[in-house]
Amino acid sequence: MQRCIAVAMDNSIYIKIKQLEIVKAQKSYTNPLFGMLPQIGMFGSHNYNFGSTIDPETNNRVSSDLQFDSFGLNANMDILNFGNIALSQKEKINIELAKADKAVVEYEYKMQLLEKFFDALFTQELLKIQKEQFENSTLNLTRIEKETEIGSKSKSDLYDMQFSFSQDEMRLAEAKQSFEMQKLQLFQLMNFEPENLSEVVLGTNFPTEKKSNVFENPKITYAKIAYKSSRKDISIYKSANLPTISGSYSLSSFYTSPINQPGIDVTPFHTQIDNNKNHSVGLQLSIPVFNGFRNKKQIVAAKFESRKSKLISVQEQIKIDQQIKLEVTKKSQLESLSQNLGNTLKYAKLSFKTTQAKFTNGTIDAIGYIAVKNQLLSSEYEFLKNELQQQFTTLKINLIQTNDF
Repeated sequence: MQRCIAVAMDNSIYIKIKQLEIVKAQKSYTNPLFGMLPQIGMFGSHNYNFGSTIDPETNNRVSSDLQFDSFGLNANMDILNFGNIALSQKEKINIELAKADKAVVEYEYKMQLLEKFFDALFTQELLKIQKEQFENSTLNLTRIEKETEIGSKSKSDLYDMQFSFSQDEMRLAEAKQSFEMQKLQLFQLMNFEPENLSEVVLGTNFPTEKKSNVFENPKITYAKIAYKSSRKDISIYKSANLPTISGSYSLSSFYTSPINQPGIDVTPFHTQIDNNKNHSVGLQLSIPVFNGFRNKKQIVAAKFESRKSKLISVQEQIKIDQQIKLEVTKKSQLESLSQNLGNTLKYAKLSFKTTQAKFTNGTIDAIGYIAVKNQLLSSEYEFLKNELQQQFTTLKINLIQTNDF
């Protein structure tokens, strides 16, 4: 079973998708300190002015044609922006949420694999019992056929044995088909195709019940992180009502020269650029005074969503606690029945042994023999079912409490 789970975890496309969502959340996260880095941009332009215009160098109106080049560098940065801080914290929680979501998917996937594995395992073990019954039926039918030929057994006994044999043969065929189908479903769930499915044998050695360590079920963890994420949504909406402080810096210069005006002395390009250089530094405080009712409604809606997330978290804890209690009770009930079923099976085997001898000696008819044989099969079935259900319940409790087997 551990091998099946290991292969399934490696092959699951859904788990790989969840892993990519974790990487996406990690790449989307921006540290608040990086949010304070300035945004820097450069610009340049070239313009032509024709006719009466202002000479940018002298600031006088002249009747001339000019070409004008301007260059600049701008830098802006947020010194204090509560919205960016809250958004960054939200992105960090999103990483935790993506990891918790993947853990929930893995947990539920393990539970599905456990159920499919035990469905196939039960049929596999039942098949062993039915094969033994079929071998016994084959021997008895052969013996009855011979005894009927010599006249020591009646035709009715032969017909009864043939009918019983055909039923055993049909049950064996159905069990084989069911086992093959359940194995196929198990390996399809694992997204793995074995070389020879018919030769696959499921192991029956399982660990005993584990003591619960410090562990929180993935569903509870996810619900708690989702609640924390909803609280951060409130902070993001509230940040729109808080002041922001930003800084800015700009550096600019320009160059101008006349067009088709010979004889005019033009100041060199580098000299104009140096002379026309301009610096600007600014600090801006923005305080929201009124931003409408939309933001207020968003805050109220986010608070209700947060309350809902809190209740979901509490509900998940209740469901897990109730599930553990149900499984522990079920296991206790199965254990209490185990001795009774064991005794029933022991007496059924003894009864069948003596009935087999009586039937061989001719003291009982085929109907009585078949009834005792079916009684043995039913006892073996109930005992096997109880044993495997105990193991299944133990492993299920381990998975719920420790996320492992």
